[in-house]
Amino acid sequence: MNIGVLGAGQLGRMLALAGYPLANRFTFLDTTGHPSAGIGDVMVYTDQHHLDDFLDKVDLVTYEFEHLPVALVQAIEELRPVYPSSEAIRICQNRAQEKALFDRLGIPTPAYRLVQSAEELEAATRELGAPVVAKSVTEGYDGKGQAVLRDPAEAVDAWRSINHPQLVVEAFVDFVREVSIIAVRGREGDVAFYPMAENLHVDGILRYSLAPMPDLDETVQQTADGYIRALLDELDYVGVLTLELFQTRDGQLLANEMAPRVHNSGHWTMDGAVTSQFENHLRAIQGLPLGDTSARMPTCMVNVIGQEGDAAAILAIEDAHLHRYDKSERPGRKLAHVNLLAPTHAELLEKVHACACLLPEAPEPRFSFEDS
Repeated sequence: MNIGVLGAGQLGRMLALAGYPLANRFTFLDTTGHPSAGIGDVMVYTDQHHLDDFLDKVDLVTYEFEHLPVALVQAIEELRPVYPSSEAIRICQNRAQEKALFDRLGIPTPAYRLVQSAEELEAATRELGAPVVAKSVTEGYDGKGQAVLRDPAEAVDAWRSINHPQLVVEAFVDFVREVSIIAVRGREGDVAFYPMAENLHVDGILRYSLAPMPDLDETVQQTADGYIRALLDELDYVGVLTLELFQTRDGQLLANEMAPRVHNSGHWTMDGAVTSQFENHLRAIQGLPLGDTSARMPTCMVNVIGQEGDAAAILAIEDAHLHRYDKSERPGRKLAHVNLLAPTHAELLEKVHACACLLPEAPEPRFSFEDS
């Protein structure tokens, strides 16, 4: 089967690497003008002619990122199966729509307000109580398009810096850790859940993901499974879906945002799970049985950002797996990731710290369970 992928970055690259053993072929349609997949048949979309050529080659279509023109995805749906659907993209592109969906399904979120002016932003900051986080309703990711307000008087400057006609303003959450749940749903509605991961972000960019968590109560995992299942069923979703959450001190989970695709916080599954998120996404969209999502052993994904470390030194760490994206170095750019595996969490943490020391400017890894 020739699978069309909208987008041509590292996620598409890893989808292709997972699909070749299934005898899949891949054609990428890049909408940014900066493809980096370096694999498969890459086409740069500029007009209808390129879209027609793309559709002539593919049997079905998926996507590796959600920042796509919804109208383009809807037009493709008229001619080829698209998984997940354009409705998933439409909702995930708009934080107001996303929050409304969470509310409708009874998935708790941090307290929030929608504002359309600096004056409304100031009022929302007073009502929710500073500090708050203000985010553009559309187009923000990896920490872009947002600001932290520690005083209502900062509203005018924050409004100008974000420069967007509508913002969602969220109350700060006293959370123990940031976590994510990744699940996959097949064409017939069958669902499989991966163990939840703890995620460490710096400046809005994911740096470490660790799974399974050693101190996670089974009821918390079940709660997360229930939230993401509700989303999957409501959207009649096919493929991998990610839900990012905050876990509070009393164990409650509050939804932050969802991503309708394979996700950075699921890269640990490439080496640490029986079936990776990439293979399971491809199984799902092709109507194949879903693979086992259980963890082989404790695993941590370490993102390589901006500058690459010494590959030989990294690979000298026992059970370390380096996945490079064939990208040039640039501040803030995701260049690769390392998956580290160990029989125990204590041994895993030693490896994570050793790996971090080999990566330029890597932040110190510090997980919530280390003091427990």
